Amino acid sequence: MQKDFQCLINTFKNSIKTWDYFVNWEKVFSKSSELEIILNKLNYLLGKENLKEEFKRLYEGNPDIVKAFPVLLAVREKQLEIFNLSDGSSEFFDFSNNQKENDSFEKYYLFLEKTGLINLFNREGIKNLVDYVIGVEVGLDSNGRKNRGGTLMEKIVESHISKLCAQKGFEYIAQARSTDIRAKWGVEVNVDKSERSFDFAVCNPSNKMIKLFEVNFYNGGGSKLKAVCGEFKSLYDELKNQSIDFIWITDGLGWNTTRRPLEETYNHNEYVFNLNMVEQGILEELNWQ
Repeated sequence: MQKDFQCLINTFKNSIKTWDYFVNWEKVFSKSSELEIILNKLNYLLGKENLKEEFKRLYEGNPDIVKAFPVLLAVREKQLEIFNLSDGSSEFFDFSNNQKENDSFEKYYLFLEKTGLINLFNREGIKNLVDYVIGVEVGLDSNGRKNRGGTLMEKIVESHISKLCAQKGFEYIAQARSTDIRAKWGVEVNVDKSERSFDFAVCNPSNKMIKLFEVNFYNGGGSKLKAVCGEFKSLYDELKNQSIDFIWITDGLGWNTTRRPLEETYNHNEYVFNLNMVEQGILEELNWQ
């Protein structure tokens, strides 16, 4: 097959975002519903003039209300250590179900004051903390978009691999380790990392020919891309010595800032493809005999 690096970079995709990329709504509503009862208890405090006294009364009958404090700050941790700049000391706060008897309301009211959470209760405009937390969860979920981007790339490539296997009678494993490949096909794969997991392993059962795949999509550049290029050059050589084809499918405009390392790997490795090439049927052109 004709290699053309310029064609590779000219056909990189700007985006592979699907409709479910932006927010995992099931997770958002599940997380907010876990605290709904507690948040509704805290709703009682909204707009109260004597907030400290009202908080004391609510806390003494419902110490579990502090479980909601971390998420109100968009934090996932259940235990927080706060460092005091003035004297170098630290204070620990436990927001799980393990409030100690000597954890008085003053300790957690101080937390409200020092973190600024008290503004949620004093400011006009906040009417319902359940709705507020749904918004917080949407924001926290956006941190998962990077992982979803990688998962989307895998899903796209898997759809093509699955189709190829169905047409040719091949078999494949997703997230394949050496032990998985040995167990399924009796083929030994020796790699630099004993627990390395390949995104896909495809086997022609008629001759036990194995091809191993790594796939990724990069929206932005950075030193990681250069490191990946170096790693995959070495991996290609390691697998080639075992008569195993290593196929790297990568895409994304992040490569525009790291062209030189990619070009070096492209010229060194026999199989470096992008999604456009996969869509055009490049996998069918590979030698499977």
